[in-house]
Amino acid sequence: MEIVTYLNSIFWGWLVAGILLSCGIFYTLRLGFPQIRYFTKLIHNLQTASVNNKGVSAFGALCSAIGSEVGAGSLVGVATALASGGPGAIFWMWVTAILGMPIMFGEAVLAQLFRVKNADGTTYRGGPAYYISRGMNNKVLALLFSIAVIAGNGVVYCMIQSNSIVGSFSNVTTVPPLVLGSILVFLVGIVIFGGIKRLSTVASYIVPFMAFAYIILALIVLLTHIDFLWDMVTLIIDSAFGIQQAAGGVLGYSVQEAFRYGVARGLFSNDAGAGTTPSMHASANVRHPVNQGLSGMLGVFVTTIIVCSCTAFCILLSGQLGSGLTGIQLTQASFAASFGSLGYWIVAMAMFLFGYTTLLANMYYGEVNMRYIFKNNTQVVNVYRVFALCLILCGSVVPVVEMWELADLFGAFMVFFNVIGLFYLSKYVLFALKDYEKKRKNVPYPVWDYSADVVELYRKEKAEQNKNEK
Repeated sequence: MEIVTYLNSIFWGWLVAGILLSCGIFYTLRLGFPQIRYFTKLIHNLQTASVNNKGVSAFGALCSAIGSEVGAGSLVGVATALASGGPGAIFWMWVTAILGMPIMFGEAVLAQLFRVKNADGTTYRGGPAYYISRGMNNKVLALLFSIAVIAGNGVVYCMIQSNSIVGSFSNVTTVPPLVLGSILVFLVGIVIFGGIKRLSTVASYIVPFMAFAYIILALIVLLTHIDFLWDMVTLIIDSAFGIQQAAGGVLGYSVQEAFRYGVARGLFSNDAGAGTTPSMHASANVRHPVNQGLSGMLGVFVTTIIVCSCTAFCILLSGQLGSGLTGIQLTQASFAASFGSLGYWIVAMAMFLFGYTTLLANMYYGEVNMRYIFKNNTQVVNVYRVFALCLILCGSVVPVVEMWELADLFGAFMVFFNVIGLFYLSKYVLFALKDYEKKRKNVPYPVWDYSADVVELYRKEKAEQNKNEK
């Protein structure tokens, strides 16, 4: 594990963060600041994006994507970032989200452009492995990405989520972890064997409820500590840049640690650039790829700017940072400071719902990439599903502290492979966005011709432009 920790110190010191931030700046400039231009239209887009009732709706795909993002990253990851990087880590989580929004836009658009239809004829699958393979014609890079996702999301993340869920109940119940793990396996199994349609349906019910309830509880904490809000915001910003060393460095935090853990946990919370949630966005049955790109940006905003900030604010206002606690225990102690013993139950239930939807998504991401590698072999996929369920049970009873290092390692590899595709295929994202904006001048709801090959469409347009220039 020492070699993994060493590699992470290199990858997450500056390398991955620099790559992600550079990609975010690149997409922000190339697409003309979509996170600003389209911000006020994100909610309305969600209401009008779906083309019919067949397959997976835009709302269902978004809920499934948010369900995968709002998991351990929003409760455990934020607490870990604060404990390891200090208050300044939250600022860098925000930066990661703002620059992550156009990255997610690009990922969702590409997932839509290069997706393939499932055997049922109404649902779709896709993601980086598919757009790298079909858009770049690079099967080796696509294979490497798929392996990283299966190992990261299909193995490590499943165990982390399971362990976090069961661990959150250790302070509120004496039920054995094995029993809790078995219940979790059952609940995951009855959904995951139903495919993406059942997953999106379940997520459509759970995600809005859990996000709204968690935000309301966090607002209660904020209102009861309203006199300290400005001091908290100042502390976050000062600690991010080391301006106020007395506040930011008294517990041993540095600007580099704030940057590293803020970006790392920010990525873990919203997955922008990691290439996992595009698999969910590929499944959406929408009028135009840009519709799902806008949904992707909304998902990043809700996950990191809203939900993760709620957790961070509750921890900072509780006075528990520096108590020696970390992870889910720090989050629970922080809520207990405001709600008493009920706080432990609040976090336990939130972790269950957040972790449950994330487990469903993680297994689906692994499944999509298993289908890519093994040519949509259903038997292999079913074996994978059973194996992943066993990992969930294992993670509920086995300590997985060091698994966080493996999660960061595989997350770094996913970023490396995916970002190559994002840079290379950005021309298709821009092409789709221009098509959307051009059609919007004539019709309120632009429609994309999904039967056409985007590569051929792009080549024809370029040929026409060159002909006109001559």
